[in-house]
Amino acid sequence: MAEFTTDALLNGIRDWVEIETPTDAPDHVSALVAKVAAEAEAFGARIERIPGRDGFGDHLIVRSPWGTPGEKGILVMSHLDTVHGLGSLKHMPFRVEGGSAFGPGIYDMKGGAYIALAALRELIAERQNVALPVTHLFTSDEEVGSPTSVDLIRKLASEAKYVLVTEPAREGGKIVTARKGTARFEIHVKGRPAHSGSRHQDGRSAIEELARQILVLHGFTDYDRGITLNVGKISGGTRANVVAEEAHALVDMRVPSPAIAEEMVAKVTGLKPIGPDVTVIVTGGMNRPAYEKLPGIAALFEHAKGLAAEIGFALQDLKTGGGSDGNFTADIAPTLDGLGVDGKGGHTDYEQLYVESLVPRARLMRRLLETLE
Repeated sequence: MAEFTTDALLNGIRDWVEIETPTDAPDHVSALVAKVAAEAEAFGARIERIPGRDGFGDHLIVRSPWGTPGEKGILVMSHLDTVHGLGSLKHMPFRVEGGSAFGPGIYDMKGGAYIALAALRELIAERQNVALPVTHLFTSDEEVGSPTSVDLIRKLASEAKYVLVTEPAREGGKIVTARKGTARFEIHVKGRPAHSGSRHQDGRSAIEELARQILVLHGFTDYDRGITLNVGKISGGTRANVVAEEAHALVDMRVPSPAIAEEMVAKVTGLKPIGPDVTVIVTGGMNRPAYEKLPGIAALFEHAKGLAAEIGFALQDLKTGGGSDGNFTADIAPTLDGLGVDGKGGHTDYEQLYVESLVPRARLMRRLLETLE
């Protein structure tokens, strides 16, 4: 078995990090897609590039040279878009310091995406007799809910025996075997405008109604049941001396299971006006279904845990509230998530991966690809 080296992995990740790829800059995301496609084609993989649409970048499918049409294999899922805007490299350039490598998107998730492709590259180079074909999907819109890739994700998952997701590890290297489902809603309130001085009594404040509805929504949070709701953005009104005619809010909800998702979506979409002469309209619903630790996922984790022990580290799992594309596949094929690099600070200006995690995590990915059957 060829040994991964820290320097080689870090240099490859740096090349990807230094191409900025915010989701809303499709040309930049597609530029990195082109680079990844060229690298994969150069080491003998088959590639299929899917043109972007609706303001998003291209998607890329990288396939191992072995395997036959219709044969179920391993789907590896990565995304190349990040939350960091263009120009982020100016204030958070790639650098290595104190055992960490820093840069926009390095932890979430260019580091994990790169080491998975490197694992496939090594298998191809050594012409290993691997039991299952490997498909590595790179998407361009995960950070905003995967609107143009979800159908592709589910299609490829239906053709897979296993799914491995290269989202970053959590809390010291733990991988993810369950995630909460995610819902997004918009609340629109319509009131009645009036002069706030001379005719205040004639008005029906949309802002007041929204404030009441926010208290109801936040009251749905139930930590014991794993339910959280957050009104993350509000807007409304026109001037201080006008009773607000309109107000709006954006709501995020996280739920642990499909049954609770159904219950809570009904509660949120069923909101009724609290005050008189106002209307409340709720739009939205589930964005990502809940990802539960089903028996097939538990067995897949045990297999990965054994491989990690052979490599020399203890692998643990957890359930997290954050969503990923693994939410779309867990009910289709056994899915392991959080197989990317260890680190911290995702979505922040101190985002970093732990350099010492690169080789062990790359070796784990390689061993999964060559031992699953």
